[in-house]
Amino acid sequence: MQNRYDAILFDLDGTLLDTIADLTDSVNHALRLHGLPARTAAEVRRFIGNGASRLMELSVPGGLADPLFETCLASFQDHYAQNRQKTRPYPGIMELLARLSGQGFRLAIVSNKPDAAVQALSREWFGALIDIAIGESKGIPKKPDPATVYMALEAMRSAPGRCAYIGDSEVDVQTARNARISFIGVTWGYRDRETLIRSGAERLTDTPGGLAGLLGGHPERCCEE
Repeated sequence: MQNRYDAILFDLDGTLLDTIADLTDSVNHALRLHGLPARTAAEVRRFIGNGASRLMELSVPGGLADPLFETCLASFQDHYAQNRQKTRPYPGIMELLARLSGQGFRLAIVSNKPDAAVQALSREWFGALIDIAIGESKGIPKKPDPATVYMALEAMRSAPGRCAYIGDSEVDVQTARNARISFIGVTWGYRDRETLIRSGAERLTDTPGGLAGLLGGHPERCCEE
């Protein structure tokens, strides 16, 4: 029987890559540089999902109203561009992507992370396994607006009814809903199962192997932790 999907779209932070340590380091570098109190990793985890500007808006006391906001954002971006040594794929992700690619799925990343970082991380970790990677760019609406999803689908010559979006956050749930595409939530990322369910996620998985099964394949040991 033919698989219902031909394209799979992935969120990046909290779905494919564990980036929390590097993001926390860069947030706190920017805050300390300008005499502001540091944030915990748990706080940064809660703030992730809506792009770098929103991350720093929530991290800087007073947010956008703080006169140091723009300076802190620039400091964060400069530091993060050069300091991503702690970032790693989650266990089983590389095997999962290799399997899906080998089965003929077209794979993409659609993220609210700045586009330059998305491109660099995709090349560094996934190479030819990912067909297209799209991040936040000036003038293009961020998720949960479906614009970047449609860009990816057009580039992969797929359609909403033939793809699934995989993510770890309420933003990802809403993105898939807005784009009218299937959604599968992963529970190893930056939001817990209860948050995803409250956000409307109907299909969840705890492991890359489980994700393979939900996408129409057969879970294999190579994809499990």
